[in-house]
Amino acid sequence: MNKKEFAVIGLGRFGGSICKELSEEGMQVLAIDKDEDRVNGYKNIASHAVILDSTDEDALKEIGISNFEHVIVAIGENIQASILTTVILKDLGVRKVTVKAQNDYHEKILTKIGADKIVHPERDMGKRLAHNFISSNILDYLELSDDHSIAEVKAGMKMVGKSLIDLDIRARYGCNVVAIKQGRDINVSPRADALLKEDDVLIVIGADIDLSRFEKHLVIDD
Repeated sequence: MNKKEFAVIGLGRFGGSICKELSEEGMQVLAIDKDEDRVNGYKNIASHAVILDSTDEDALKEIGISNFEHVIVAIGENIQASILTTVILKDLGVRKVTVKAQNDYHEKILTKIGADKIVHPERDMGKRLAHNFISSNILDYLELSDDHSIAEVKAGMKMVGKSLIDLDIRARYGCNVVAIKQGRDINVSPRADALLKEDDVLIVIGADIDLSRFEKHLVIDD
């Protein structure tokens, strides 16, 4: 398998964590920031690390930014730099540009100028934490679109000892169980008649409103 080539612009907490994760997964990563100390911190983590002002179009051309399949703009508080960088990247023909948005206004502008994907790390993490606060059985929560998500839930006491047939999750709640994790094993086509055990983890996908009903009725233990 060919390694994908990524560039991460902005090596703050968010950009730095993306850079580190991609590198650990064996991807080719170019780490970019205008702060020398930050860049030096990633010289031994990323494939390459350069000091560069991403609002300088000539500098981006010089490093061949258009050759990268995916560029992540993770610039922190400087919304103007984030917007200008995104415009330059799209003008240079970068195939996929993902941008961190600071707020809804920032997102609207990024949408208008052609950002391919916009992320709100703080908002998304807030949603994940909120679901975890509701119940320790809700292990993870990932937004797929404005109104659909995927949840990773531990089998609650209302589910243990019952099968997927007994629970009838799809008919009752409109959600689909796409896999069941049992320890390190992941069963992507779980038997409908198999009884759920206490440590089983269900991967459930559905509309947010349906997932909410499912969680309230089956996941959250009284």
